[in-house]
Amino acid sequence: MATQLSFDLPSKTALGREDFFVSPTNALAVAMISATSWPGNKLVLSGPAGSGKTHLAHVWAAESGGRIIPSVDLVNEDVPNLARTSIAVEDVPQISSDPERQKILFHLHNMVLAEGNDLLMTGRPTPNLWALSLADLQSRVDGAHHVALEGPDDALLGAVLAKLFVDRQLNPSPDVIAYLVKHMDRSFETASKVVGLIDDLALREKREINRALAVRVLTNLRSELNSYD
Repeated sequence: MATQLSFDLPSKTALGREDFFVSPTNALAVAMISATSWPGNKLVLSGPAGSGKTHLAHVWAAESGGRIIPSVDLVNEDVPNLARTSIAVEDVPQISSDPERQKILFHLHNMVLAEGNDLLMTGRPTPNLWALSLADLQSRVDGAHHVALEGPDDALLGAVLAKLFVDRQLNPSPDVIAYLVKHMDRSFETASKVVGLIDDLALREKREINRALAVRVLTNLRSELNSYD
């Protein structure tokens, strides 16, 4: 069931289940995160920047008692302690050119599963494109159940924009989000950039966030992108 966003949130990124908007593009991922068990006790979650991988990892960790660690922070000495609970390893493709950390993750993978705990791994591309140089680790990743977060539909993009404004304690006029959904590039990364630019411009000019301001930001952004063509 879709969750209605509330607007009495703190001025930091809200990562609770109640803050995650469920739509057809992410419903399967949400269902898998909520599942009581995964095939082989491991799951790979992929999706573009801003699609909700970190948010869902935090939801999963809060509900399962698991922990979260960025792949680039893996240290061999920590593996026995990390393996005592279920764990999420974020942004695994970031270590595709780091053989040492791949060996550590391979060791962690085996130990976590041997302990009967769950392993969640995340990355932007689909797992077959993670290009891990350690063949044994890549094969373990390929063997995990995989679920992808897709690009946003109108409802999800609107909810993401609303949440980004709320996280910054901003209160745009009612027509701003509708305008952005209709006219901006449809990606989570662009949504984050656009809201940041709107915040900066409104602060710099001490203006309310209205449609005219949103039009200016999108126009400036398109001009900037066209200058690189």
